[in-house]
Amino acid sequence: MVRDDGHDPGVASRAPSRSRRLGDAGPAADRPGRRAELSGYWGLNRDGRVPHGIFPAWDLLRSVDVLPRNTSFKEFCHEGQRPTAELVDRYKLRCTSVRDVLVRYLDERRPGLDYTSFVALMGHVVGNFWADIEEHHPEVDSLHLPEEVALAWKERLKYVTKRRKTPQRRKTYLLMLVEVRGFYLDIQEWALDDPSWAPHAVPSPVRRGETDGLQKHRRATVANMHQRIRERLPQLPVLVETAERHRHEQENLLAAAQATAVGETFECNGIGYRRVILKTHLQSQRRSRIEAVLVEDPATGETIDLSRREDEAFWCWAIIETLRHTGIRREELLEITHLALVSYRMQDTGELVPLLQIVPSKNNQERLLLVSPELASVLAIIITRLRTSNGGTIPLTSRYDSHERVFGPLLPHLFQRRPRGHRNEVISTATVQAFLDAALARTGLRNAAGEPLKFTTHDFRRMFATEAVTGGLPVHIAARVLGHEDLATTQAYLAVFQDDLIRSYRSFLAQRRTLRPEAEYRDPTDEEWRDFQQHFALRKVELGTCGRPYGTSCKHEHACVRCPMLRMDPGQRKRLIEIIHSLTDRIKEAKLNGWLGEAEGLQVSLQAASKKLTAMDQAHARSAARITDLELPKIRQP
Repeated sequence: MVRDDGHDPGVASRAPSRSRRLGDAGPAADRPGRRAELSGYWGLNRDGRVPHGIFPAWDLLRSVDVLPRNTSFKEFCHEGQRPTAELVDRYKLRCTSVRDVLVRYLDERRPGLDYTSFVALMGHVVGNFWADIEEHHPEVDSLHLPEEVALAWKERLKYVTKRRKTPQRRKTYLLMLVEVRGFYLDIQEWALDDPSWAPHAVPSPVRRGETDGLQKHRRATVANMHQRIRERLPQLPVLVETAERHRHEQENLLAAAQATAVGETFECNGIGYRRVILKTHLQSQRRSRIEAVLVEDPATGETIDLSRREDEAFWCWAIIETLRHTGIRREELLEITHLALVSYRMQDTGELVPLLQIVPSKNNQERLLLVSPELASVLAIIITRLRTSNGGTIPLTSRYDSHERVFGPLLPHLFQRRPRGHRNEVISTATVQAFLDAALARTGLRNAAGEPLKFTTHDFRRMFATEAVTGGLPVHIAARVLGHEDLATTQAYLAVFQDDLIRSYRSFLAQRRTLRPEAEYRDPTDEEWRDFQQHFALRKVELGTCGRPYGTSCKHEHACVRCPMLRMDPGQRKRLIEIIHSLTDRIKEAKLNGWLGEAEGLQVSLQAASKKLTAMDQAHARSAARITDLELPKIRQP
């Protein structure tokens, strides 16, 4: 079973062997399974990193036909897409009949899914479902599960168990139930057309009502996403400013170091440095470049690679700027090439408009984005940098698609760098997130809970959609820009702020007023205004305030204690008790003197006053019971 931490106990760990030689890889590269085994033996050093010089050595051996010419070292180390049967067999299932059904079912579903989604489906149906059943109930040998077995499995599925951690509630519990239920229902439907599925068409262990909370879970997810964007969108200018300032600081520091001879000291931004060259540096830092500019901080004795720092600062700035100006996905960002910049001439004005072609990514639909002046400046700086450092041309590189586990064709990708000093490579998705994390760490921003704020690449996409729509862009146009097929998907991206609601409601009121007679919205005369103000002055009475509307007379002849429109003042409770005692005494006096009419009228006032006292006490008790200390978090100012 594959656990949530990504570990697959069905795959044996491969320990590196120092007895393997690089030349042994030639004929073995064509044998199935041998490729991944060799990369595990000598592809990594003791630190788990690529040994220094492995890339030029690999290319040298390819040039003399010792290794295949059409296979790079990165392609050799990645095993690519594996057959369904091989993936299922990693779980070491004991029941052969169920194993064959799972392989056949996954083969049917595989053409309609990308490789990552297919592996996730396999992990749910095979790992979290059937491998777990075999582990805890080895006597079960059929998909028709007993009721107690199904209940025990669903109870285990509710929690995530990781090593050295206490069990936690699984957030994707309902989604996994839907996958398993879909597995059973698909077999039942296919059995109607293909009798070979009939022996396996059994009742699903997941009933329909058990997945009813999925819509509620999705609404809660959207609400959390909106709150996340509301929290991050106001902090976006701080992140942008910090990334740009850090980039300029590193450029100035690198320029000052390059203008200083080795062994000499210089000062930049009030800090002194000494330029050095260490012969052992390339041996201790495996990934350093030969042309690296090294300086030493005399205060701490730390050796700093300024070339690496400046390179990381530049690409961090370029990634943030491109994401916030386009709203594209992370994969689409890394797939941008120099060939994607096209132009279109407007037929009516003849104006030449620059466009950015976004290649099919998630939904296999190509789209064109208008290049704003800010985005054009960023892309121009990137192109100039690549040409300057590569002899006037943009190198052709191949991008590894982590979703499909394949390498793309050689193209002039814009987001490429030279991290190891031998060749340019397209920036990986993990490196993009690492750059964003480093930029946020420099800002010092924190969330409402006081924890360091974190951005993902998809946060930029949601912020782009929110800013575009609130800025006046129609939602259906924003959907086309973002590449959404369904308008509801774009609407779920929009985190509406309160000021937007206020502006929308005010515009609604202004539109509604245009439909009313103009006489109703004329300015009042001085006499009407004085009468209006006098009405509110007359509403103030002994026990509180009269709630009768303007323009109406008192229907109870100012008998306020009897009037249901009287709004009692809690501070007048003592006075109300005195009135009740006075009415009681006056009723006794009226009865003694035979004033029966007077006594009846006083009795009505006494009953109304007693009801108001009771209502006042009940309201006070309810408000006292609702008093709760919310313990609102204190937001730290950056």
